[in-house]
Amino acid sequence: MNEYAVIDPATNEVVERFSQSTDADIQLAIASAESAYRTFSKTTTVAERAKMMARVAELHNERVDELARIVVQEMGKPLAQAVGEVEFSAEIYQYYADNAEEFLADEIIENPDGGKAFIRRQGIGVLLGIMPWNFPFYQVARFAGPYVTAGNTVILKHAEQCPKSASAIADIFREAGFPEGAYVNVFASHDQISTIIADPRVQGVSLTGSERAGAAVAEQAGRHLKKVVLELGGSDVCLVLDTADLDAAVDIAVAGRLENSGQACNGSKRIVVMDKYYDDFAEKFVAKMGALKMGPGIEDPDLGPLSSQKAADILSAQVSGAVAQGATLHIGSEIAEGCFFPPTVLSNVTPEMAVYREELFGPVAVLYRVSSDEEAIELANSSPYGLGSIVISDDAERAERVGDALEVGMVFINGVGLDAPHLSFGGVKRSGFGRELGRLGIEEFVNKKIYVHGS
Repeated sequence: MNEYAVIDPATNEVVERFSQSTDADIQLAIASAESAYRTFSKTTTVAERAKMMARVAELHNERVDELARIVVQEMGKPLAQAVGEVEFSAEIYQYYADNAEEFLADEIIENPDGGKAFIRRQGIGVLLGIMPWNFPFYQVARFAGPYVTAGNTVILKHAEQCPKSASAIADIFREAGFPEGAYVNVFASHDQISTIIADPRVQGVSLTGSERAGAAVAEQAGRHLKKVVLELGGSDVCLVLDTADLDAAVDIAVAGRLENSGQACNGSKRIVVMDKYYDDFAEKFVAKMGALKMGPGIEDPDLGPLSSQKAADILSAQVSGAVAQGATLHIGSEIAEGCFFPPTVLSNVTPEMAVYREELFGPVAVLYRVSSDEEAIELANSSPYGLGSIVISDDAERAERVGDALEVGMVFINGVGLDAPHLSFGGVKRSGFGRELGRLGIEEFVNKKIYVHGS
């Protein structure tokens, strides 16, 4: 049985418990979402839904401090980053409010053999969203913003440790004018998730989470012929090819590794550096990592605690396992103190080690030395994941050429944190499939219906 509870990772104290949804609650949620799709979504225009979505954005901004503190309490995020997450979520809702009419406008198709032809994009029905704990508001915005504006209704199953943020988002949608059923929050168990996916009234599933969870959901959805979007794990590279400013490259690599205390799917977990720069880079990188301040999220440190004791224990086991297999520990620890895990740097990780192919979800970076672009590309592509990457080079053509060879969904050149509402997000390989954000995001769950008039 899943327990929905707010457990402050800074203290490991249970702050508040929430009752899990009953089977009757689940059936009511599906019926409510289906009813809202048949009535509200079918009888409102994109412009009318966009106006409500703009109000969702406004309410996030009006309550930014309150919402940010919920994030800090639920999963330990440093306060300034929590504020930034809520504000970015508001930008996403506003982006779809501003652009949905254009994105969903009829697309005229040239039809030399007949009369007028066009594609009309419409919602497909009830969607299930299964969201993770690492970005409690941002992940939901990527899901609900485009899909509800497009004319779908959604059932949202948040992570067990995020019931307070889940409830706050549902309240905002109601206050913004969306009727009962347009956005439904459930505190579902794993068995109940299976029930929702199997229900014929539900037309699609979007999951952001672990590779294991994604595989399980995709299997169930496939069995019932449901469309799926999966954003799963990542072991992104930061490739340092050439630079006239090594300090700036170090800053990018540290920021890329430690966003959200190292708990980001697209964090730069593998730092791959050309031999020419490696020794100086490693010295500066280790020093900068070691100088970072760690503490409770409410004190707004550089790093907060990991999200839970379980997360800290898993990371401890991965680091200690790597060291036992021969990896070099430059700075940090093999053991967490409660949920706190210090900034840690490893090197001499080889393909024979388990950690070589694992995702390190916390403030642990692995340094690699390479001697050519070809070697860097081969190392980068050896991961089973393919989410994002950072390429550092003063030669834009070289950076793009290397980017072309990377098996990833995103390439950021000479920058970190370049995400934006208008830029699509997603990966390949075991990082999942489908895209969120941007114009591509709203396309995932719409019926692209073709109309053809006789000549």
